[in-house]
Amino acid sequence: MSALSPEALAVVAGRHSDPFRYLGPHRINGGLMIRALLPSAQEVRVVKPDGTEHALKPLHEAGLFEGRVPEPIDEYRFRARFGDVVAEIDDAYRFPPVISDFDLYLLGEGTHRHAYDVLGAHPRQIDGVDGVTFAVFAPNAERVSVVGDFNHWDGRRHAMRVRGNGFWEIFIPGAKAGQKYKYEIVGPGGEMLPLKSDPFAFAAEVRPSTASIIVDLKALPRANAGLPDLNRRDRPISIYEVHLGSWRRAEDNRWLTYRELAEQLPAYAADMGFTHVELLPVMEHPFDGSWGYQPTGLYAPTSRFGPPEDFVAFVDACHAAGLGVILDWVPGHFPDDPHGLGWFDGTGLYEHADPRQGRHLDWGTLIYNYGRREVVNFLLANAIFWLDRYGIDGLRVDAVASMLYLDYSRPQGGWVPNAHGGRENLDAIAFLRQVNTAVFGDFPHSTTMAEESTAWPLVSQPVEMGGLGFGFKWNMGWMHDSLHYISRDPIHRSHHHGEILFGLHYAFSENFVLPLSHDEVVHGKASLLGRMPGDQWRRFANMRAYFGFMYGHPGKKLLFMGGEFAQEREWNHDQSLDWHLLDQPEHRGIQNLLRDLNHLYRELPALHELDCEASGFQWLITDDSAHSVFAWLRRGRKVEDVCLVVVNFTPEIWHDYRVPVPATGSWRERLNTDSAFYGGSNCGNAGVVVTQDGEYGPELRLEIPPLAALFFMPG
Repeated sequence: MSALSPEALAVVAGRHSDPFRYLGPHRINGGLMIRALLPSAQEVRVVKPDGTEHALKPLHEAGLFEGRVPEPIDEYRFRARFGDVVAEIDDAYRFPPVISDFDLYLLGEGTHRHAYDVLGAHPRQIDGVDGVTFAVFAPNAERVSVVGDFNHWDGRRHAMRVRGNGFWEIFIPGAKAGQKYKYEIVGPGGEMLPLKSDPFAFAAEVRPSTASIIVDLKALPRANAGLPDLNRRDRPISIYEVHLGSWRRAEDNRWLTYRELAEQLPAYAADMGFTHVELLPVMEHPFDGSWGYQPTGLYAPTSRFGPPEDFVAFVDACHAAGLGVILDWVPGHFPDDPHGLGWFDGTGLYEHADPRQGRHLDWGTLIYNYGRREVVNFLLANAIFWLDRYGIDGLRVDAVASMLYLDYSRPQGGWVPNAHGGRENLDAIAFLRQVNTAVFGDFPHSTTMAEESTAWPLVSQPVEMGGLGFGFKWNMGWMHDSLHYISRDPIHRSHHHGEILFGLHYAFSENFVLPLSHDEVVHGKASLLGRMPGDQWRRFANMRAYFGFMYGHPGKKLLFMGGEFAQEREWNHDQSLDWHLLDQPEHRGIQNLLRDLNHLYRELPALHELDCEASGFQWLITDDSAHSVFAWLRRGRKVEDVCLVVVNFTPEIWHDYRVPVPATGSWRERLNTDSAFYGGSNCGNAGVVVTQDGEYGPELRLEIPPLAALFFMPG
């Protein structure tokens, strides 16, 4: 064998940054020079469509061959001998580029909303040959190869070409859906990086394995659309927050599959009167204990519960039951697992290289660089992806406060100010506005919700009005204040009356969701029932009163699974909920109450139409701290749509309690949380109360049950 050129040696060593320049067909003197790298091959021939063959001569024992074909041809195959085995192979290096110039332009600009149709792995046919196109962003890499089931995981066999601003691509004939793959990347200093999963992978292996899996996205069925008006501000929104891995498990404690969940969860949530299910992140993640909040595969529904088509079936089942589907979405940080996005091409590509900007101190995770347009495009397209490909109805964005503030949970001097010297993350703000603009622009019936724990203004106001553009914001202040209040012994509540009142000072500054989420029932906080003071009867009565208060309060509703039947212990992601508790009448009573509260909330316009409008709320009694009683009116758009809510947060019965009302006549008691059907003492007002003349107008004289909420309507 003759001495090889430096270019040939680079190909053999797997270090060539553009192997298409050397391998494959190259015009020469009216014919073609064809070169192939087929490791372990002893003999290689070029086979033309008419069956004629041309032998290639070996150049290197690593499997490098070349030969001249006298006339130009567009199609050919290799016939290669590997010992006693002869195989026909299509040459990946004879196919044209797979990313169009227009796609490269949009990707380079960072505005490709459907980047997932270009990047990642896509089965397709080119020139009559079936295979898979692969494309990945790694601008600082010296070489990128696809390795997988189709090439013996050998990075020399399918080194990619680079195009545009660092987008690597290749079409691999014979690769197909279902096969596993990763990227083998040589960093800018020549170092071989750990094998990387595809950032745009549409499926992945079940942990602890980490390979990406080829999915035919075009063949994936699309979920049927949900109801178009589920997310409107004037509609009832009652969300059942669910962790799919622990809502219910099979007898051997295995996870239920997406299809098994589809048979059980939507029917249950719909029967309970919820309007939406919200799933803790279903994006692929390596660690069960992260609950999905440390994702490594933003485009892949986790394979723990089945393949992507089964997740589609789950979404379909929810929509068929009339439920909207909201996904928790985590664009704020990602884990530093070696197969993931961290140090992806040997540099801080997706994350900030400076740890003062690029690492979360609390969570030990990495922070996206929102100032890099390709990173923003990756995240923006991901938001669109779930709405587009899976028919999702909304996204709840996790940890928004950590994105907005450069000094979030950082010591003095441990953060980098913005260009104006401030603490606001201007790039993250622009990113969130861009996402919300795109989501509502492309999917006007969808919504977004922010978990934002500070007083950042205008979170749920339109971008054109200076807001962040979210549809709704979680009301963390209401959650903290009300849980602190209800956790106190009733004898002390009179001294903390303001914890109930304070939330109404800002209740209409945003489009709020009242969240009793998974975060409130873990890490030693106790379950909701576990927070309730007193003996067994008082604990359950407190919980009933609290739920009544929540459903009468302005704001959309969210409840984490298990709360609806008073789960006793803290949530454990490794176990099923304690469904056996429903054999006990107290727990069954709480479930009955939640079901009826949901249906009442949906049925009465006064309880939901003006949830986000000050005109939908009127205090009637705010100053009776001695009795810990509160009373207010909820209103709908029509004058006749009125609901009176009265809550007693003491274990005493208040007789002949006077509540002013705006209309004379009969008021029907629509729901009483002290009903025996819910486990209460059946104290109440016999269904109807007639107004009497009071000092300032008509009033009701009520029998207010202990630790209870009452709902009345005129007529």
